[in-house]
Amino acid sequence: MKIQKQENYWTSLSDIMTGLMVIFLFISISYMLQIQKKQKEKDKIVEDFQNTKVELYKELKKEFENDFKKEKWHAVLDEDLSIRFLNEKVLFDYDDYILKPEFKSILDDFFPRYLNILMQDKYKDKILEVRIEGHTDSKGDYLYNVELSQNRTRSVLSYVLNQTNTLISNLTVQDQKKVRFWLIANGFSSGRTLDNEGNYTLESNKPEDYQRSRRVEFRIVTKTEDVIEEIIKKMQD
Repeated sequence: MKIQKQENYWTSLSDIMTGLMVIFLFISISYMLQIQKKQKEKDKIVEDFQNTKVELYKELKKEFENDFKKEKWHAVLDEDLSIRFLNEKVLFDYDDYILKPEFKSILDDFFPRYLNILMQDKYKDKILEVRIEGHTDSKGDYLYNVELSQNRTRSVLSYVLNQTNTLISNLTVQDQKKVRFWLIANGFSSGRTLDNEGNYTLESNKPEDYQRSRRVEFRIVTKTEDVIEEIIKKMQD
């Protein structure tokens, strides 16, 4: 009888251990599936963000490619979604911040078409800022050029907001608020000078191209921080 009881005891313990292992296996599988789900959600967020930048780049390039030519606007589109107007001769007079008539004419053509692209439903809720940036070369006093570049960007901002042929007046009140929320005028002085290939001299360690450095840029900033925060939230849920 004692032998029989001992066998029953070990059989019961074995059944319990098997049951616990099965439960642990199900928990592990469930956890792995949860991790995979979060990873897929994170990948989807990143993919959507990247696709937005790629699509914006393609659409801007298609819209303005012929205008960017040196003999017309002399502008370039960078993959960071900045449009650089490089022909200093049509932007401002030396040491001045009053827009020249040639640059006004370019803005009359450029800005309404630019805004049309940004205000599409697929883009407008993913844009954080539209920066109008003023840049100078490294000649002259840095702080003086801060003020000069800031005044130049303010002149551009004032013009695109108030020009009679802009689309802003035809937008809904909410969309007008969005455009004003986006637009920022930044003067960078000579902090971001360029070499002859259009790269920042700080990064390339190449000589400065003074003409390229003297420029105005329109730069789209997407909601990168929001994307990162959403990824972190998905990973923590």
